[in-house]
Amino acid sequence: MAITVRPRTPAAIDNPASQAYLILRTGFIVAPILFGLDKFTNLLADWTSYLAPAIDRLVPGSASGAMLAVGVVEIVAGLVVAVRPKVGGYLVAAWLAGIITNLLLLGEHYDVALRDLGLLLAALALARLATAFQPTHDTDTATATATA
Repeated sequence: MAITVRPRTPAAIDNPASQAYLILRTGFIVAPILFGLDKFTNLLADWTSYLAPAIDRLVPGSASGAMLAVGVVEIVAGLVVAVRPKVGGYLVAAWLAGIITNLLLLGEHYDVALRDLGLLLAALALARLATAFQPTHDTDTATATATA
């Protein structure tokens, strides 16, 4: 299996679509990891207050324990975006859909749910842009070989 890597030429870097891809990729690496880490410290918010009682009843353990699990998932999502942005974009979009559902069930924080809908759309855009700007794994041709 050969890997074809698209070059990072000045023309590609100056491309607005390439720039948008890099902005979205960076944002969806950094934000989920930081928010995930904050689930362990609660510096930004008391995250348990964002958990709908219906969801809290479904998950085993305490709301605090659920938020720790959420933190782990968010950190993993950010790392997946770093390594495989196409897959990570869809993963983050699905995660945001779950967050939106939770907030709607909570019956509060509709402003955050609307913001997260915008983020969900941005994550989908990242996944689509990754198709154009990420290295491809080509099993049919040996277009790239290791040279020393």
